[in-house]
Amino acid sequence: MCDLRERLAHSRSKSGREDLVRDHLLAVARRASAYAEAFGAADEGYMAGLLHDLGKYGDLFQLRLQGKERGIDHWSLGSWIALERYRLYGVAAALAIQGHHVGLQQLSDEALAALYPPRLLETLPQQLRLSEVAPERLMEHFADDGLSLAQSLDSSVYEGPDARTAASMLDVRMLFSALVDADFIETEAHFQARGPQSKCCRAPGPELNPERALSAVLSHADELARRPGASPQITKLRADLLEACLAAASWPQGLFTLTAPTGSGKTLSMLAFALKHAVQHNLHRVVVVIPYLSIIEQTVGVYRAALRAAIGSQDPTSYVLEDHSLAGTRRPPRGATGEADGADEAADPSRLLAENWDAPVVVTTSVQFLESLFANRPAACRKLHRMARSVVLFDEVQTLPSDLAVLTLATLSRLSERYSTSVVFGTATQPAFTHLDEAVRRYCHTGWRPREIAPPALALFSRARRTKVDWPSGMDITVTLGEIAGRLVDCPQALCIVNLKRHALSLFAELQALEADGLYHLSTSMCPAHRHKVLDEVRRRLEAKEPCRLVSTQCVEAGVDVDFPIVYRAWGPIEAIAQAAGRCNRNGLQDLSVVHVFVPESDGRRLYPDGSYQQAADIASLLMQELGPEDMDIHSPELFDRYYRELYDLRDLANVDTDLAQAIRNMHFAEVARLYRVIRTDSINVLVPYCPEAFRGLDEQAMATGLNRDWIGRARPYTVGLFRPRQDDPIRDYLDPVLVGRARAPADDWFIYRRDDYDDDTGLTPRESMDCLIA
Repeated sequence: MCDLRERLAHSRSKSGREDLVRDHLLAVARRASAYAEAFGAADEGYMAGLLHDLGKYGDLFQLRLQGKERGIDHWSLGSWIALERYRLYGVAAALAIQGHHVGLQQLSDEALAALYPPRLLETLPQQLRLSEVAPERLMEHFADDGLSLAQSLDSSVYEGPDARTAASMLDVRMLFSALVDADFIETEAHFQARGPQSKCCRAPGPELNPERALSAVLSHADELARRPGASPQITKLRADLLEACLAAASWPQGLFTLTAPTGSGKTLSMLAFALKHAVQHNLHRVVVVIPYLSIIEQTVGVYRAALRAAIGSQDPTSYVLEDHSLAGTRRPPRGATGEADGADEAADPSRLLAENWDAPVVVTTSVQFLESLFANRPAACRKLHRMARSVVLFDEVQTLPSDLAVLTLATLSRLSERYSTSVVFGTATQPAFTHLDEAVRRYCHTGWRPREIAPPALALFSRARRTKVDWPSGMDITVTLGEIAGRLVDCPQALCIVNLKRHALSLFAELQALEADGLYHLSTSMCPAHRHKVLDEVRRRLEAKEPCRLVSTQCVEAGVDVDFPIVYRAWGPIEAIAQAAGRCNRNGLQDLSVVHVFVPESDGRRLYPDGSYQQAADIASLLMQELGPEDMDIHSPELFDRYYRELYDLRDLANVDTDLAQAIRNMHFAEVARLYRVIRTDSINVLVPYCPEAFRGLDEQAMATGLNRDWIGRARPYTVGLFRPRQDDPIRDYLDPVLVGRARAPADDWFIYRRDDYDDDTGLTPRESMDCLIA
């Protein structure tokens, strides 16, 4: 068999460089240790790095690199050594090592006992063989290579069998993250080597430099305040909120809420808080979590403009990283065995598409952030360790799915408690999550007791009162969309928001029949480039006082900066009505403007996107009946506190007895990852022919190169999200999967639309099937 000095961790790079097992183990150990040092687990990170590829010393793995064997497990015996040597102190590392190819599995006595080599040989999947059956033989190679393990560890990531909670699962994931990110980067460096003697490690991301960044943001805020476009009262309110955020930034790290009205400048004020907080506590990163892809680019644009002076000559995309869920957090293993050796580790497209958040400011989606917190796959988890010593800003936090609230809050509370991460929940309609504190304590002992940043003395909501709501006189007083169209025609500038895409299409058609001038439609059936074009034209018309009627779904409500003199809103949850009001008289340039709330006439079909949305709308109806229109004050935080409490009680959120909760109590990482869904229905990305020239170019590129990161970046502006169609849905006949990888296999979540169903006004409207359109 080959000499010990020739035992390789990977196949040779294209430049001819060899990567010896010893060198790879040491490199990953050092990097994982440095990553884990941020949360006090440097020793465990180092040990996990040393053992993660221990099986590569085995003869069968060396034959695997020569193409003479396949299906070789080179990770399980390293996992067993960690467990055998360090017992309880080695549990987290054992799970991380076991999972660095196949994903985190389960922390249970039975699952750990299955790592015992004789049992492992009995239970190993049929298509796998151990690279070496005797762990002591691997440890002899390890020692002969000059490597050794510490006799003991000073810390333990896993706190023992009494700590089988969401908090404990996060602890294991954080160590796992440090290991897999170190392994990714060192493997990437080997395969990108420019010569046989040296690796080519990627340069680290830029530093946050929070003092300089804060100075840039404050200068930008001063410049905005001097521009015309907002009333003096709104300008003063925004300045007061900014000052409150700067004052609160000196507080100790922890959990915070920022409850402030729409149009009060939360986006910049939260960033200023985060940067000054980073100065105060020596933090390294700001992570901004946005609920919808439809507004993420707007937020990124605001931040890059605000930070321009701090970014300087650096690439703005590397300083403010825009990371979406488009690459997916749930990609399946490569093959049944999860085995990936040699060049495949660096060339596999799912890995190349993964981000590790090595940037000072990261703007991401709720799906990407939250599902990564509960993931078990290496590509999804590799970014987690970057959250340590950070500030996480949640914008429009009312969009967090309530059925996931308790377990999500517990995990975020642990992130704050153990990893020196401050978490801010910002919104105009703050959910009453403190009502769930006792339930949260079952999964993280610190519970949920955030501190409010905006002091009551500022009276932000009463000062920001720019609208009044014209409530329906009764829930039985319904109107047709045709009647609403007639009212909109009489308004030179008006926004109407409905709950469903079919209602938006019907209302738009009614207005077309009435030959309404300046008529526009907005929904997520339109690709981002199309929506941006519409919004730019809408803003231009509003500013120029030209006719402008916009029919939209809820996609306009969360964070979209438009300012209409009058708004119509179909009945829905109270927070949705309040968010709609935030698009009315936003800059306070008029006296009180009116938000007309109406109850659409039933057509015998559903009136709301889903059951949860209908529940929330029903609670709003009950409050309306109980309080009456005069006391339904959307500017009152007390109303929202009551509304959310009643909603949580209706859904019995405090009684967490779900399959997901059971999977957490069983510490079953794979099952938790499967069950934790921010968006319940599976969705796909579809390239649509909005811009024929761009469509042709992307179609040709996809045929030539397949799915890659560059293609996704170019395709994103012309992409529409759809619910995954049923097998018998006619739309499947017009969806061509984009090919991916060397095998040119069809992608599971990227498709090209092959029929001319894209309308210049309303976006993708499949003739035979509307069920797959996301509401």
